[in-house]
Amino acid sequence: MSLGRLVQRRLIIVTGKGGVGKTTLTAALARHYASQGRRVLAAEIVPNAETPSQLALALGVKKPTEEPAELLPNLSVVLVTPTSGHHRFLQDSLPIKLLADTAMRSQALKKFLSAAPGFSDMGVMYRMLDLMKRENPAGGHAYEIVLLDSPATGHALALAQIPEFLIRIIPGGPIRRVAEEGLAVLTDPRITGTMIVTLPETLPVTEAMELQTGLTSHRLPVTAIVVNRVPKDPFSKDERAALNTMLSGTTTTVLGTRELKRIERAEAALHFLKERASAEYVVLSEVEGSGSQATLNLLPAL
Repeated sequence: MSLGRLVQRRLIIVTGKGGVGKTTLTAALARHYASQGRRVLAAEIVPNAETPSQLALALGVKKPTEEPAELLPNLSVVLVTPTSGHHRFLQDSLPIKLLADTAMRSQALKKFLSAAPGFSDMGVMYRMLDLMKRENPAGGHAYEIVLLDSPATGHALALAQIPEFLIRIIPGGPIRRVAEEGLAVLTDPRITGTMIVTLPETLPVTEAMELQTGLTSHRLPVTAIVVNRVPKDPFSKDERAALNTMLSGTTTTVLGTRELKRIERAEAALHFLKERASAEYVVLSEVEGSGSQATLNLLPAL
């Protein structure tokens, strides 16, 4: 896997369970592509605009809004909420923009759009499509790459499922057209790629495999599985054998035994991943420091 191959896609969805480093990886990729002169939009899915932005913290910028703003050179950031998608959908569907603004002030309509099955995820999907279609005054797309930080594994699956769900239950009209467009974008490997971020432990890797299966079953392309914070093994094979022999013959607690066990668990998890992953996988080793700048130093490994 190379950054050059990954950048060929316009939409990169970064997903994984909380705490695995997916937001940090999103921020690092956004910084990298922007530093290469690409027009990048880093988007974070949140339930509402008041939600604290973890992506802003990872990037070291002020909190973004529901409208994209260039907060770093070549790098714009935006919050993607269901409400912003619903509003944009009504603006595009109703003949007069004022009608959409009036409709979105209706608390009853807001409650319906939030509670109706699939409509919340439809709002996120429509907003994503809307941002991808924005045009640059100089020609081409306003954003060459859209990096979407998905809040949880379930949300990535919901994005994969929602177009099919809407197509099944809605026979025609503007919502049906949105679903068909969303399905075409999400399932096209030339446009969309998904990165699943996990940790080098058996349970997180198993969950990543399950997510890969779920996304693939809905035809959402899985581009790579990123194993984050993999501990470095400082021992050669012979040194490891000698160390195991020494430790097996003592009941004394030896400094570093705990870390050695963690290295062994990481090796077992990577072996499990190697045998079962259908997508390419990438290993990011632990580094000194934290945040997107530290992760950025590892990206040539991709």
